[in-house]
Amino acid sequence: MPAADLVLTGAQVRTLDPARPTASAVAVRDGVITAVGGTEDVRDWRGPGTEVVDLRGAHLVPGLVDAHSHPVWGLDMATGTDLSGVTDLAGLRAALAGAERIDGWIVGHGLDHNAFEGRPIHHDLVADVLGAGPAFLRLYDGHSALADATALAAAGVTGPRAFAQHAEVVCDAAGRPTGHLVEHAAMDLVADVVPRPSYAERRARLLELLSAMAATGLTGAHVMDGGDLGLVREVAQETVLPLRLRFAPWCMPGADEDALRELVRLQRTGGRHWLVGGVKFFMDGTVEGGTAWLEHPDCHGQGTAAFWPDPRRYAEAVHALHTAGVRTATHAIGDAAVRHVLDTVAALGPSGRGAHRIEHIETVPDELLPRFAELGVAASLQPPHTGYTRDDGTDEWSRRLGGERAARAWRLRDLREAGATLALGSDWPIAPYDVRAVLATARRPKGAAAHRPGLTPLQALEGCTSHAAAAGGESGVAGRVAAGCRADLTALAVDPVHAPGDELADAPVALTVTGGHVVHRGG
Repeated sequence: MPAADLVLTGAQVRTLDPARPTASAVAVRDGVITAVGGTEDVRDWRGPGTEVVDLRGAHLVPGLVDAHSHPVWGLDMATGTDLSGVTDLAGLRAALAGAERIDGWIVGHGLDHNAFEGRPIHHDLVADVLGAGPAFLRLYDGHSALADATALAAAGVTGPRAFAQHAEVVCDAAGRPTGHLVEHAAMDLVADVVPRPSYAERRARLLELLSAMAATGLTGAHVMDGGDLGLVREVAQETVLPLRLRFAPWCMPGADEDALRELVRLQRTGGRHWLVGGVKFFMDGTVEGGTAWLEHPDCHGQGTAAFWPDPRRYAEAVHALHTAGVRTATHAIGDAAVRHVLDTVAALGPSGRGAHRIEHIETVPDELLPRFAELGVAASLQPPHTGYTRDDGTDEWSRRLGGERAARAWRLRDLREAGATLALGSDWPIAPYDVRAVLATARRPKGAAAHRPGLTPLQALEGCTSHAAAAGGESGVAGRVAAGCRADLTALAVDPVHAPGDELADAPVALTVTGGHVVHRGG
């Protein structure tokens, strides 16, 4: 018998494997779990080169996974001044007045829509504190931004534009841009001229970020974009990626047959701890930005358009990729968007079961809940997003939707009880990446969802392990501590099923193992 590379002993193992629910020791070789049981079951796997770690009673679970994150693309999104703590216009003005410049630019991120206190977003509100500019501020939702007049001029944006997707350069009655840029195509007009960190800076930031994520217990992330695959490839050749990254590149409106063929070609591209395995679509935008596709308009009369101007073209693209064996994930926040994605998967017939998923699902009526299980569509939700709303309904998200739709917010427990596969994530950099907070908030949602029942502790754990694996098509190789599964493992100082949520959110992480590599050791 060949010796193991790593043996973990003295653990309280929650395997999530029905065949053997608990254990105390695990052996690992070549990135795969080879034995699970007691000390006697791993004794023969020890050899001269085996690293043996005594976990001293720590609670070992399948490696925790963030089922929706942007760790590579998000490096650019999270550049500059962090505005996430700004709560009102006065605070925004103060933050911008003291902001450092990057090659002459003020760049910010994480700005809450509520900071504008109900006013229309306009660069005039902050022009006097920006000085000569230019400035580019991303709002927290990642689907909108504010650019000042100098930044607009640098990008050659002088009036409205037409886009292949549902996007807008917001203009005043005279046709002058207000600086409010809605959705990716509009934001990219200015983002493309914003200074970008060097390769060396981005490489260092990527490794720093992934290491920080691993320190919270994360072993992997479903990356809902194509990111900079060249950067990932080079870094993965130089060192061990602390997280296993599974990419789903975007398919945007206007994609022709050549674009679809290229997405198919990219599948299974990868290296150690990274892989392209799916395609990401957008069916709508965000509630706060007025671009969530709703069955009835929001309070501003917005929200009646899909991200794909012709939703049938979306369905055709999904069908083409499905026929080629490609899994898809679709951003769908509003009720009309969720319904259209479910209808699209239903049209695929039985072969569509288990191959597709919907991201976000922020408001959904009762009749759509059972369709997730019926069609085998995984639901992917991000519990920390609930923190951007308020339980009194005074936030922009709740006001736009109105009471009835806000009452359907983030139906985590309802989806699980309806039989859906439910994967959990953070959507970093939209929300903090700490997976312990994801687990705790799933058990007790915040804001508009606070009145709804959260997940049980076991359901929350499954959302970042076995259900995340199912949503990624990896149930046979991940999400359990069992022989033959990947050696992605997380050891916590507390039992994630029995510890109170606030205790879990601050629990020390004793060990994080990705692909058999120890990528984090607790102090």
